Amino acid sequence: MNDAAPQAEPTPERSTSGVGPWPGGRDAWPADAYYDPELLEFGDTRNVIDRYRYWSMAAIVADLDEHRHPFHVAIENWQHDMNIGSIVRSANAFAADTVHIVGRRRWNKRGAMVTDRYQHVEHREDVTALAEWARGEGIPIIAIDNVPGCVPMETFDWPERCVMLFGQEGPGLTAEAIAAADAVVEITQYGSTRSINASAAAAVSMYSWVQQHSPLRPR
Repeated sequence: MNDAAPQAEPTPERSTSGVGPWPGGRDAWPADAYYDPELLEFGDTRNVIDRYRYWSMAAIVADLDEHRHPFHVAIENWQHDMNIGSIVRSANAFAADTVHIVGRRRWNKRGAMVTDRYQHVEHREDVTALAEWARGEGIPIIAIDNVPGCVPMETFDWPERCVMLFGQEGPGLTAEAIAAADAVVEITQYGSTRSINASAAAAVSMYSWVQQHSPLRPR
C-alpha cells in the first residue's frame, strides 16, 4: 500500500515559444494581406499576443496605431540605464502613443524584448527639447518622482493627453525635468524603501492612467 499523498494534476501552461507552420500547408494559408508568408511557412516564435500570430511586423504596427492610447512616456537617459528597455516594453503592453528617450541617443534595448519594433520611439536631445515639443503639441508633462510637494497618484486626475516623465534609477529626475513638469506625482509606498524600481514605477503609472481613461478597459 502506498501511503504517499496523491499528486495533484499538473497545471497546464500556455507556451510562450510560439507556433509552428500554418496547419495544412500552403494550400490552407489565409489570403489576408496582413499575414507574413515566411511566418506562415516556418512558424511564428515571436513574443506577440495570439491575435497577431503570423502577422507581418508592419501589419501589427498599423493595427496598434488604430488604438494606441494618447499618453506618451519619456525617460531621461544619462547613465545608459538598463531599465529603459523594460519601460519601452511596458509602454508597448499599455499601448502608449510614443516613448521619448531624453539625453543619450543610445539606450540598452535588452529589456525591451524586441517590443521597440512595434512601439514608436523618438529621441529628444534634452529636457528643453522635450518641453518645447510638448508645448507645441499642447500636452502637459507629468513627472513621476517622490520629491517634496508631489501629489499622491491615488488622488491625481490624469490628463487624457500627457507625457509621463521618468528619471534614472537611483538619482531620479533631474532638477531641470522637475522644473519643466506641469505636475509632479508620486507612487505612495508603505514599506521601508525610499523608492521602487524605475521600470516598475513606469508600469504602475501607465496602469493608473489606463484605469481612468482607457476605452479598452474591461468594465
